[in-house]
Amino acid sequence: MTLIQRTTTEAPQGHMYYIGLDVHKKTISYCVKDVSGRVHQEGKLGATRCELDLWMRTLPQPWTVAMEATIFTGWIYDHLHPHATQVKVAHPLMLRAIAAAKKKNDRVDASKIADCLRCDFLPECHMASTEIRDRRRTLRYRGLLVRQMVQTKNRISGLLMETGVTYNKQRLHKVGYFRELLASNEEVNESIRPLLRLSRDTIARLQKTERALVSSLQRDPLLTERIKRLRTVPGVGPITALTWALEMGEISRFRSIRQAISYCGLCGDERSSAEKSIRTPISKQRNKNIQFVLIEAAKLAPRQDHDLALLYEREKQKGNANRATLAVARKMVAYLLAVDRGQRDFVTAEDGRCDAA
Repeated sequence: MTLIQRTTTEAPQGHMYYIGLDVHKKTISYCVKDVSGRVHQEGKLGATRCELDLWMRTLPQPWTVAMEATIFTGWIYDHLHPHATQVKVAHPLMLRAIAAAKKKNDRVDASKIADCLRCDFLPECHMASTEIRDRRRTLRYRGLLVRQMVQTKNRISGLLMETGVTYNKQRLHKVGYFRELLASNEEVNESIRPLLRLSRDTIARLQKTERALVSSLQRDPLLTERIKRLRTVPGVGPITALTWALEMGEISRFRSIRQAISYCGLCGDERSSAEKSIRTPISKQRNKNIQFVLIEAAKLAPRQDHDLALLYEREKQKGNANRATLAVARKMVAYLLAVDRGQRDFVTAEDGRCDAA
C-alpha cells in the first residue's frame, strides 16, 4: 500500500512532536502535531513493518507516539519503541469517552489521540514487556486447547445420549473405560463408533499438546523461581501460578491490594449519584483470564488451608457460597501479592510465630 501523506507548515525546531495512530488490520491513520497543536503531517499508511520504516524516516525529531490498545498494538509497539522518545498505549474504554465526537473517522480519531497525548490527557494503560507478552500468548493458547477438549468431551456425551447408550458419567473420559465401552457395550451404534474414536483421539492429542505447553512455561528461566514461590500459597497450583505471573506482569505497578483486586475483577462496580449508591455484584472491567483462574482456585483452597476455610464459612453465613468464594479469592490475591513483592515463600501466621519464638 502506498503511503498517503499531507504535510503542512513545519513547527519550530527543537520541540517535541506528538503522533496519534488509529490502527486497523490493513491500514494505520496518523496525525503528527507540534506542542502548539498545529498539524505537521497526517495521512494513512499500510500496516506493515516495511511501510512503518519508510514512514519513520519522514518524521521530524524528536517524537512520541500513542495508539489505542487493540489486537494489533503489540507488534507495532515493539517496532516503534526503539525509534521513539516514548510509546504510549491508551485504554480503549476510557479513550472512547474522551474522544467522543459528532464526526468520527480514522483521520479524526488519530488527531484526537495526538491531542490527548499532547495535553497529557491520554488514559494510558500498562504495556507488558515483550518477554511477558510472548509467554502470555502461549498460556492463553493453552486455554484455547482446554476449551476445545471440554467441547469434544461434551460431544462424546451428546453422541451417546442421542443414541440411548447407558454409560458411567464419572468414568466416561478415562481411557480404559472408554475402550471397554466401545468393545463390550452393544448399545453403541455402529454409525457413531468412528465419531467416538475420532473424538477420543482428538482429546488425546489436545491433552498431549496442553501438557507440553505448560511444561515449557514451567521450565522457562524467566518464570521458574517466581512460579516456585507462588506455589507455596495455599490452593495455588501450576496453572494459577503461571496465570498470575503472566497476566499480572510486573507486580510493582500495583500500589495496593485493592488495586490488584480490582484488576482481577473480584470487586463490584460502584454507581453513586447524590445520596444514592448502587454496587454491582462483580465488575465487568477486569482481566477475565486471571479472574476465572482465581475463582476456580478459591473453590478448592479452603480444603487445603485452615484460615481460608474459616474465612469461607464466616462469609457463607453472611450471604451465600458465591460471596464466600469471592472473599477467599480476594484473600488469595493478598497472599500472592505479598509473596511476589517480598520474593519469598509463603509462611502462615502460625509458622511465623514459631520462627519468631
